[in-house]
Amino acid sequence: MKFSASDQHHLRSAEGWLELGDWQSANDELENITPALRAHPDVLKVRSGVYSAAKHWELALVVSERLVELLPDELEGWIHRSFALHELKRTAEAKGKLLPAVEKFPKEHLIFYNLACYACQLGELKESLKLIEKAIDLAGKKDIRLMAVEDPDLQPLWKDISEI
Repeated sequence: MKFSASDQHHLRSAEGWLELGDWQSANDELENITPALRAHPDVLKVRSGVYSAAKHWELALVVSERLVELLPDELEGWIHRSFALHELKRTAEAKGKLLPAVEKFPKEHLIFYNLACYACQLGELKESLKLIEKAIDLAGKKDIRLMAVEDPDLQPLWKDISEI
């Protein structure tokens, strides 16, 4: 089933509202999409963002699990699923579910960054430092050290990260 012009408008509007930080309006727009299209991956991507912004982590997890099933070769579902697990205090599971993505996306710095956060929170500081170094190397010109030294998940390593 294809998106009608109206459905496309609602999807784009939902994306816009989400970018503006208004997850309620984004959700309202998604509810205006033809019911048969609400399980479409493009809609699920926005829905995942809505649930994450609303901190509805159980729902974000369900949607992101579905995204990994439907789009296993796209990074977004993998990252969102593990983040939702981490927010649900299931950090070891978040790490375990993200590890297979290393082989699938070996050049994606966000995977290594998130794995570093999870390892750090699990008390695996040496592993975490290696992972954050890999993330920094892969990020290239985008310096993620500044983000890392402000990320509370990496606080035990802030001094080490600032010296990288």
